[in-house]
Amino acid sequence: MLEKLNRHLVKVCVFLITITLIGGMVGCGDNPPPREGEISTWYDLDAIRDNLGGNYTLMTDLDSTTAGYEELASPTANQGAGWQPIVTEDDLFTGTFDGQGYEIRDLFINRPDETLVGLFGAVDEGGVVENIGVVNAIVTGNQGVGGLVGGNAGTVSKSYSTGSVTGDNIIGGLVGYNYFGTVSNSYFTGSVTGSGSGVWGSAVGGLVGANYGYSTVSNSYSTSSVTGYDFGIGGLVGVNAGGNVSNSYATGSATGEAAVGGLVGVTVGTVSNSYSTGNVTGNDFVGGLVGSSSGTVSNSYSTGSVTGNENVGGLLGWNGNDGTVNNSYYNYAEVLINGENIITIGALFDKDFEEWLANDKFLDINERLSQENGYYVVNNVSDFKELLAFGQHGSLKFRLTDDLDLATEPNFYVPYLAGEFDGNGHKISNLSFNFDFVSHVGLFGYLAPGGNVTDLAAENVNITGCENVGGLVGWNWEGTVSNSYSNGSVTGNKRVGGLVGRSSGTVSNSYSTGSVTGYDIVGGLVGYNYGTVSNSYASGTVTGNSSVGGLVGQDYFGTVSNCYSSGTVTGNSSVGGLVGQDYLGTVNNSFWDTETSGQSTSAGGTGKTTAEMQDVDTFSGAGWNIIAVALNQTDPAYIWNIVNNEIYPFLSWQA
Repeated sequence: MLEKLNRHLVKVCVFLITITLIGGMVGCGDNPPPREGEISTWYDLDAIRDNLGGNYTLMTDLDSTTAGYEELASPTANQGAGWQPIVTEDDLFTGTFDGQGYEIRDLFINRPDETLVGLFGAVDEGGVVENIGVVNAIVTGNQGVGGLVGGNAGTVSKSYSTGSVTGDNIIGGLVGYNYFGTVSNSYFTGSVTGSGSGVWGSAVGGLVGANYGYSTVSNSYSTSSVTGYDFGIGGLVGVNAGGNVSNSYATGSATGEAAVGGLVGVTVGTVSNSYSTGNVTGNDFVGGLVGSSSGTVSNSYSTGSVTGNENVGGLLGWNGNDGTVNNSYYNYAEVLINGENIITIGALFDKDFEEWLANDKFLDINERLSQENGYYVVNNVSDFKELLAFGQHGSLKFRLTDDLDLATEPNFYVPYLAGEFDGNGHKISNLSFNFDFVSHVGLFGYLAPGGNVTDLAAENVNITGCENVGGLVGWNWEGTVSNSYSNGSVTGNKRVGGLVGRSSGTVSNSYSTGSVTGYDIVGGLVGYNYGTVSNSYASGTVTGNSSVGGLVGQDYFGTVSNCYSSGTVTGNSSVGGLVGQDYLGTVNNSFWDTETSGQSTSAGGTGKTTAEMQDVDTFSGAGWNIIAVALNQTDPAYIWNIVNNEIYPFLSWQA
């Protein structure tokens, strides 16, 4: 059985626990063994380790007045180490323990150098611990520490713990480490503290520290205050690594350094039908519900205030690769982000949020927008604002029927779009946003996989954000941006682009003429590309420190074809007229102006003089779909037009 633990908890999850099982056993002296399976004293409880596969039933409450407490579970027991967790050097608990609703009180454990610490050190596959309360416990361990179970690969249900739980990392109020196990219908109240960091961070949670693999946490809650000093700190679960958290909630505060969330610190699994109400404080990746998500968040909400320095959001601090948000929100009017009401992913206006909750987390788009030819029509700014409520729905399509002006709507943008937005040749102007701690910012902040923005202009934007900042789209995650443009001013820290800040999708037949300023990975059109950019151009000024390019700041396994740039480019390292830095990307038939850019080199493309950049032969010779036209004329039969020897190429749809 120990071999099984090593295989499951070490070999597969070395990032979470280095197994150091507790050696030695505390015997029962001359006390007679209990009747089969019945637990009435601390001696009986301790004797479980003699048969870890047995079936046990708690017959009464155990506390500091119960026989065996001073010797086995008090602050003076075992030279001050207190209770020795139920586990042996050779085996884990694989039996059943039914508490029958009784409580084990005043448990004391002080083993700061030991792994798998709790009333039960480790519960293996097939093991069951249920119907038990561990009350007024003081538990201290190193890794894999919980008030009830240190490491669980079995089932913990209908149980609870109160008191304080402290350790280095992988700390939970009830269960430290849940590996392919189940925790359900359970809760913790008290305080949970992680004092250090492991490979995967602190992993400190109000109920469960780390929920790994196909583990589940369901129908459970925590009211504890949770504190950690690295990353992965959550009001309910610290790190949800491939697991499922559902139908659960947390009401306590969560405080840490990075990836701090009111419910879950970091998830690459599933969070559904859950909520959090506590305040959240951290430095980076700080969210009201989830600090950092690369998983699925659905039918969930948060109501606590959020404080942080970078990547801060009312619902999610960071929505990363493969991150999906569906029907999940926070109340824009009530949730304060760094003391202000700010739109981030999941924001809903007050009336909409209250209606959504009252209607079992449902809003009817047909009561808000009219539909024509399969598209919900956006006639004015009020209609456009409805995308806060319905932008997360991938099946919905929207079509703009008129130009919109956001001059009287400062800091409004659509933070998440999963469906299609057809600009229909119109423009949305005067977007302004100025919060340098918010990531995924643009007219559309995050374009989800399958999302589509086409035939739209973002004019006179004035945007300042943190990471993934663009004039039209902040992060294009496997979506499509086409036949669109932006101008104005875009400023951010990292992955900043005139049109798109970061793209793993498609950008085509588009352009940007605005100025772009950032620190790292800054591009005139796209800051960071690991998708496809084609038949597009940028002409604005680009300024940054490193990985700065006239068209693309950094090309990472991406493709750039039939593109050009002509704007001034300034930076300190990895600076290029067209592409600043390239990592195994491909740049085909693309050019930059060596005179106007001030750059003679590029990580991709071919440098040309201004005269050459205005000569149709430069581009037709490279296989572009281009034709020379007279001034003020266009030929839509070709992708590109050019007034030969007078101006740079332009897209035929621009006229």
